[in-house]
Amino acid sequence: MSISLNTCILILKEHHLLKSSAVQDTVQTKMEYVSYDSRDVQTNTLFFCKGAGFRPTYLSMAREDGAIAYVAEQPYPEGKGMHALIVRNVAKAMALLSAAFYRFPQDDLFLVGFTGTKGKTTSAYFLKGMLDQINGGHTALLSSVNNIVGTAPEDTFKSSLTTPESLDLFRDMRRAVDNGMTHMVMEVSSQAYKKNRVFGLTYDLGFFLNISPDHIGPNEHPNFEDYLHCKLQLLVNSRKCIINAETARFDDVYAAATTTTNPDSIYLFAREGFENPKLKKQIDFRYKSIETDLAETQFTLETVSPQAHKLPIAGDYTLQMIGDFNETNATGAIIGAGLAGMDHDSCAAGIRHVTIPGRMETVTTKEHGLIVVDYAHNKASMMALMKFMRREFANPRVIVVVGAPGDKGISRRAGFSESLTAEADKAFLTTDDPGFENAEEICEEIDAGIDHSKCATVIELDREKAIHDAISEATANDVVLLCGKGADAFQKIRGVDTPYEGDMAVARRVISKLEK
Repeated sequence: MSISLNTCILILKEHHLLKSSAVQDTVQTKMEYVSYDSRDVQTNTLFFCKGAGFRPTYLSMAREDGAIAYVAEQPYPEGKGMHALIVRNVAKAMALLSAAFYRFPQDDLFLVGFTGTKGKTTSAYFLKGMLDQINGGHTALLSSVNNIVGTAPEDTFKSSLTTPESLDLFRDMRRAVDNGMTHMVMEVSSQAYKKNRVFGLTYDLGFFLNISPDHIGPNEHPNFEDYLHCKLQLLVNSRKCIINAETARFDDVYAAATTTTNPDSIYLFAREGFENPKLKKQIDFRYKSIETDLAETQFTLETVSPQAHKLPIAGDYTLQMIGDFNETNATGAIIGAGLAGMDHDSCAAGIRHVTIPGRMETVTTKEHGLIVVDYAHNKASMMALMKFMRREFANPRVIVVVGAPGDKGISRRAGFSESLTAEADKAFLTTDDPGFENAEEICEEIDAGIDHSKCATVIELDREKAIHDAISEATANDVVLLCGKGADAFQKIRGVDTPYEGDMAVARRVISKLEK
């Protein structure tokens, strides 16, 4: 693959991004590699000078290793002798030029995006499970757990960002297309739009699941309105929109969808009995619970509106994942599968055995109650999880092991304090990707906001010991929730991915010792 300087200039001019160019020779010069990482440069590379932490020395390193052109928001002396494309926004430029370099792979994929404060990963896995029924397992996935860009073992790998940087995103899309994948389902984070990682992409289907305060802090969104605005961009950039009618700020969400999408291509869903007199459109799909136990969840989906009746997806469904909130995630995914051409039977078969590493994984013990590992990592998901446990298991004693990450999601800490006060009986506050912050100070910040007359707390920074102590303390009728890390196999500590066994592996080891 390659891209010429002339093509780059034309694309940047077309999008009003090019401020100036300093071309050393013919504009027909071709770049045969693209990179934004000075450690990943080949001969004839087009190098992007991006990021708040960019240092000019990175450009020097890239030039020495074979980069012949660079894209930046200002000229650098370190790029002397290189072709220079000076742009108004380097992140947008990288998205557009990466798409062109990789020959617009999105055009060969049925592209689906999920956004929401919670439920993105589960919904994405549900939809992949169903689409695999009609394309022979050729559904690519970009999620906060794993990325899947082919059917070979090496095509599944751990993700580093919920939504990859644009260059990595288009590279993964090209790899997926070359591997014969026909559909791609991806989580679209608010940061993906904040940092222009998906700039220029249009989705065949865009889902808005819910919204509540999250990712607000110095390194993320300055306030909730900015967070919401970024979330809404997925709907603005989707051909068809599927919206949870029960979401907060519904009027804003629906209005965003209608800016670029006709009402007959916007689909609303809600649980049975939900009413909002302010809705500007009839709810198209209703769902209701049938039964939930420790092993599975059963619910039924009804098509209500004339446009919903066109999709043959009404009927009963069974999930291998517990939690009534997963009925919401599943309903949205099933609607998406219907819009992709599937019927009830193929949807039901595809979603029946979907599981997600680190999502609602359970172990029933003999003497220490029910152990649940879940990625719940903000107030909304924590509240939903704890309320479900109290409702379904006769108001058990709820013991929670949880921490908050450093360097981001500062607003989550107060949310944890509120949710633990409201629904937990005891909390073990521990380490969860502290980054460059002090893990103990993070725990103390959460602890300071908890009403200890309602929720007792212990600060135990050793996560494995916190899990051990929580399970050891639990009795047969208790529920122990291990929240936040899910299936993560490392702790992010001061820039280093420190190996971690994983919450479920730790829990199973603890149980085996306690219940020999």
